[in-house]
Amino acid sequence: MPLVHIHVIENRRTPEQLRHVADVVQNVMLEHFAAPDRDRYQLITEHKPGQIIAEDTGLGFERTDDIVVVQIAQQGRSVDQKTAMYRALADRLHIETSLAPTDVIVSVVENTRDDWSFGNGIAQFVEGHL
Repeated sequence: MPLVHIHVIENRRTPEQLRHVADVVQNVMLEHFAAPDRDRYQLITEHKPGQIIAEDTGLGFERTDDIVVVQIAQQGRSVDQKTAMYRALADRLHIETSLAPTDVIVSVVENTRDDWSFGNGIAQFVEGHL
């Protein structure tokens, strides 16, 4: 059950373009990250210019204001699934939105099944609903 938070700089994309980025991310989650069908939880946050500070960690990347930072809270994915998702996400965003792969930053945050409630104040995994 990935919860995906997509961070971008405001006014760089139209609402339709933002939705397209979110759709690409969701398709990658389904294809490479074992997200179940109809399991789409995404937040898109637009930040003012200067409010995303992303250096290159000494890798020599040139970043632009088109940067997309994707943070994924999830549980139970393997290293192979994560690395396949990183590659697919950078490739698909580049192909489908012309986003430079160096402007795609992804962070995966681990949690457990008891860290989720999908509504009604119920821990669905814990109580056996999922």
